[in-house]
Amino acid sequence: MHIVALIAGVICCAGVALDAFQTIVLPRRPTGRLRITQFFFLFTWGPWAAMAQRTNNTRVREQIYSVYGPLSLLLLLLLWAILLIFGFSLFFYALGSPFTDVLGAQTAAGISRYRTDLYVSGTTLFTLGLGDVVPHSLATRALIILESGVGLGFVALVIGYLPVLYQSFSRREVSIALLDARAGSPPTAAELLRRHGFEGGEEALVALLAEWERWSAEILESHISYPILCYYRSQHDNQSWLSSLVAILDTCALLISVIQGTPSRQAQLTFMMARHALVDLGHVFHLEKNEDQVRRAEVDRLPSAEFDKLCEALGDIHLRLCADPASAKRLHTIRTLYEPEAIALSDYLRMPLPLWSSEPRKKDQWRLLTKLHSEAEAGSSASQLSDRARSVYLHEDEHGH
Repeated sequence: MHIVALIAGVICCAGVALDAFQTIVLPRRPTGRLRITQFFFLFTWGPWAAMAQRTNNTRVREQIYSVYGPLSLLLLLLLWAILLIFGFSLFFYALGSPFTDVLGAQTAAGISRYRTDLYVSGTTLFTLGLGDVVPHSLATRALIILESGVGLGFVALVIGYLPVLYQSFSRREVSIALLDARAGSPPTAAELLRRHGFEGGEEALVALLAEWERWSAEILESHISYPILCYYRSQHDNQSWLSSLVAILDTCALLISVIQGTPSRQAQLTFMMARHALVDLGHVFHLEKNEDQVRRAEVDRLPSAEFDKLCEALGDIHLRLCADPASAKRLHTIRTLYEPEAIALSDYLRMPLPLWSSEPRKKDQWRLLTKLHSEAEAGSSASQLSDRARSVYLHEDEHGH
């Protein structure tokens, strides 16, 4: 029995140590399927998402989804602490529970002895040091010191882990918030290109794509090291890191398949980095089977009706897509490089993917500002014409008399 307890304790403590090292310390994608974190998300996210799906109110459902990320972080830390407590208590039990409890002299046999072991392990891990239970052997005292050190290290890791997570989350959300004015909310490729259809818009579009190339690289670095960030939702229900990433990929796909020049070159660079991040995140959650199912089902994000809307939207900025079958074929080929991964992640995380083009909202601030700006320009032009006509009239009047 003591041998079994010793083996179980080693499994608990070694499993937590390895999982915490890969999740917090190791700056690369965690490997292996037999990980505590992997099982934790497997057994908690599915029921949580199913519970949220039972809610008909979209806003409430998104609020439930948004709670999971921060809550799962706390529950994961709690799970690690519980496993460490049980692991060290099994070590004490394997040593014969060599303690004297003030509640009763030498501890009794059976479950009562293990209760004392569990109590000592809990108070030691959290470094309470109550002193109401006295160890009898040097090995037990050494084990208590070791567990105290593990407890202090555990607290230190948690204190250092939380700021890193929230700094990465904050950096991610800044670019998503900035994309609202540039591509709409939720963002679409057609709206992004349309809002850059002004004089000098090509340079602004290249700068934006370069910024999102770097953003994709940061996502690749941070979200693969800390996959829990993928569950963190944006502050607004119509925004998400996945929809923003896919909208940028859609835009790059259009630029690569339709036009030539500098924007197309930067679009290729941004597309490769964004696709890299999308594919690797799919591997983190082991969604390869889901992606294959999407490919076999031939799920199409751009059906004929949506394609017609896209052509109509792109007609305003003179991107000839529908009149060029070769461009449309190139667009379809490029889409197959990232859409299965995007759809699989969308289904898993319950984050909807963006449309290619969307109807303008009644309270769209961008359209309101554009209208006011156009009216201001029209008023300025009329005023200039009026001033010019008045000056001409006065000039003729002076020379006429």
